[in-house]
Amino acid sequence: MPLLRSLFFCLIWLASAASAAEVFPAGAPMRGPVSFIYAVYYATPPASKPLAVLAEVDARQGNKIKLVQSFPKELTQPLAVASWVDTAQKTYTPPDLQHIKYFGRGLTPAQAEALQQAQHVLSLEFAMPATPTYAGQQAADRLVLQVAEQTQGLIWDEETREIFTPDAWRKRHVDSWQGDTPNALTQTVIHAYQGDKMLRAITLGMAKFGLPDVVVNDFSRSNNAQVGNAIVALSQAMVEGQSVGQDGTVTLSLNKLKHEDVKSAQLHTSKPNAKPSVQLALYKSKPDQGDPQNRLLELGFERYPGPDRYARQVALFMELYGFSDDVQKIKHTDAILAASKAAKAKLPALRTAFNAGLKPGEYLLVKAPFATPDQRNEWMWVEVTQWRDKQITGLLNNEPAQIPTLHSGQIVKVSMDDVFDYIHRYGDGKEDGNETGKLMEAQYAGKKDAQSR
Repeated sequence: MPLLRSLFFCLIWLASAASAAEVFPAGAPMRGPVSFIYAVYYATPPASKPLAVLAEVDARQGNKIKLVQSFPKELTQPLAVASWVDTAQKTYTPPDLQHIKYFGRGLTPAQAEALQQAQHVLSLEFAMPATPTYAGQQAADRLVLQVAEQTQGLIWDEETREIFTPDAWRKRHVDSWQGDTPNALTQTVIHAYQGDKMLRAITLGMAKFGLPDVVVNDFSRSNNAQVGNAIVALSQAMVEGQSVGQDGTVTLSLNKLKHEDVKSAQLHTSKPNAKPSVQLALYKSKPDQGDPQNRLLELGFERYPGPDRYARQVALFMELYGFSDDVQKIKHTDAILAASKAAKAKLPALRTAFNAGLKPGEYLLVKAPFATPDQRNEWMWVEVTQWRDKQITGLLNNEPAQIPTLHSGQIVKVSMDDVFDYIHRYGDGKEDGNETGKLMEAQYAGKKDAQSR
């Protein structure tokens, strides 16, 4: 794949979870000048000359991007340097099939296979002043689309490391703009990586807007969706001009986002008890191998309550998106106890599978009892992060109703002997286990029906 910036991609690698110590500088996070690279790949030689088509399209669009041979020291307008490469296999290697599997947008298997033999590439390096109207970025998105459509090429985004068909590019990079406001979700990509125990997530593509890429270190697999939502919300707020306070804080209000599609998607994930605005703590972050060559901003959780980092993460997400956690009083019937016994019999195999390594998006929950102040048990789910012999360490997945010393997300330890059931969630959304839960739901529904009569 293109290595103009010597970028290295690996789907799974060991990411450090070092916490940021220095708060992110106050003021507008946008910095210029802005530079980024798009390219158009050709599996077969194009019928039309791409450089000539580029000049024609640019003229039709009013020369919003000035084509130059090299960049001057001072930038006063959007510029582009175009290069024609006919030795792509040696100097501008196309993304391989494994990369396309995860970061190909709209390509058919036949297109992906043909791309492996591509020899011809039109490289477009853009440079422009940083402005909140993003006129240069929008013009660049439209320019490369028209060239790719007229010359039947595939579009490569060097910042996000994605390859697009023209149709996919139009949907994500052209039609997604609302006026002069870009959609941070479609203009960037989030990579989530496995660390020693937890995950690390980082955006790629914010540099196209003169903004830092966003990092979240050391979070659980079951929080992957909420972390992704929070990253998108913060990225969109910065794209729309959100400034950073003197102490590295940002007030994030989902209902104040300007881009209607992003705002609608964010509010759709929110519960009625979500707070209208939350305070985020932002820090400078050190890069890890494979990170974009850009400033990095890390989302911290120190301003939220909780006995450890993971409980504070959940506290932030509960404020930002709200939560629902029903408490049910259930009798352990013979059928429920039999289902629990069957689940316990599967625990040794689950331990082996967990310690062998879970796949991306996969995680394991176990249900265990926690003593209440009145010497009863409150049964709650725990996301497994470590399993040694019969001791399970994990993150509490429920907000306790009767135990004030525990909080959702907190690190806890349980014995394998005390486990009542399990849930094995796979990356495709399917899951095994929780047979006791199905019986409990039926019992609870029966009680509600009886009470309503």
